[in-house]
Amino acid sequence: MEFNRRDEGNITIISLSGRLDLSNGNELKEKVKEALGENRTSIHINLHEVEFVNSSGLGALVSIMKEVRLQRGRLTLSDMADYVREVFDITQLSHIFEIYPTEEEAINSHQSAVIY
Repeated sequence: MEFNRRDEGNITIISLSGRLDLSNGNELKEKVKEALGENRTSIHINLHEVEFVNSSGLGALVSIMKEVRLQRGRLTLSDMADYVREVFDITQLSHIFEIYPTEEEAINSHQSAVIY
């Protein structure tokens, strides 16, 4: 799996490519923890090039969501392939995560959010 991190304003965007499973879920968690350690609590994960996700990958994303929420932050996901979206739907995680069709829509939602 490849990770590409970039910061756009106050939002950290992490784009993934490859397989999201046990072997790299922990590495993704570390990348997000690194951003949170820099007080970057608006996190977006682009899944456009993720071709496979299993229960370990889903577990990593749930763990990331919990960590972001503990920091009073916000996590969004976008650009899921049909197969990946189906996994989220079957597990009903699509009801828990903020999932957007495109990265642009997710970024706009971060920028328009009011933080109290």
